[in-house]
Amino acid sequence: MESRLLRYFVAVAEELNFARAAERLGMSPPPLSRAIRQLETELGVTLLERTTHSVALTPAGSVLLGEARIALDALEAAGRRARRAAAPEPKLVLAVKADGDGGLLEPILARFAAEPEAVPVAVRLCGWQEQPQLLRRGEADAALVFEPFDRTGLDAETLAAEPRVVALAAGHPLAARDRPVLADLGLRPGDVHRFIDETRGVGRDLAQLLTLVGLGDLTPLLPASVAARYPRPGVVYRPVPDAPPVVFAIAWPQQSRSTAVAALVRAASAVAEAGPGTAREESYSPAHRG
Repeated sequence: MESRLLRYFVAVAEELNFARAAERLGMSPPPLSRAIRQLETELGVTLLERTTHSVALTPAGSVLLGEARIALDALEAAGRRARRAAAPEPKLVLAVKADGDGGLLEPILARFAAEPEAVPVAVRLCGWQEQPQLLRRGEADAALVFEPFDRTGLDAETLAAEPRVVALAAGHPLAARDRPVLADLGLRPGDVHRFIDETRGVGRDLAQLLTLVGLGDLTPLLPASVAARYPRPGVVYRPVPDAPPVVFAIAWPQQSRSTAVAALVRAASAVAEAGPGTAREESYSPAHRG
């Protein structure tokens, strides 16, 4: 299969309209239709059911759409990685959610800098749950990420788990409780990931989030390390003993053969194994950020 035919098919499958797909691809509908017929002939299956007024995916077409997206993303990612590898000063791009490293980023970078395979690291700050896509698109070589996440095409190693706390306005009724439980927040354990996605996954940075907490608009569950690193007037943090822990992992593309990425994973694992004591006290220089 040619990647060109796959791109044509994805456009038609997403638009379910040959005219719109042709416009999107910058071509006319007749050659696009012929290309789809060629792809169907090569595969020996019908991908699209066509009528005068509609286009619909067949079961085979639905399967190919998912696989084609992965294949095309992989091709684009390979090109991006090749271009970065050919740069005069290659760097390793590490994707991290702002304020979402569990306090591990700086000691990991310090540990990695001592590895023989170390290269400069460019830290790519990103949004909530954006790291897996950056890895699959070849825009990052590794990522620190909260679990669970979409592991399609990725390998990962769990690094650490830490308790959750609830952030409350100082005047909130629960602020007087030493250890509120999920039921006090109107939550069950199975609601926790959804709750975090709703409160942190809307493009807010931590400063914005805590401002809303102080105003009494939010009561988010956060990693306990946030309480230590971000004290804020008008906001109190209380442990929630029955909340599932926050789990951090380092992830990288399955097809990666980079010795620098392997060294970074080793460094991250060593820091995590050392725990919150001496490992987090290692020296760190801004130069590590590339």
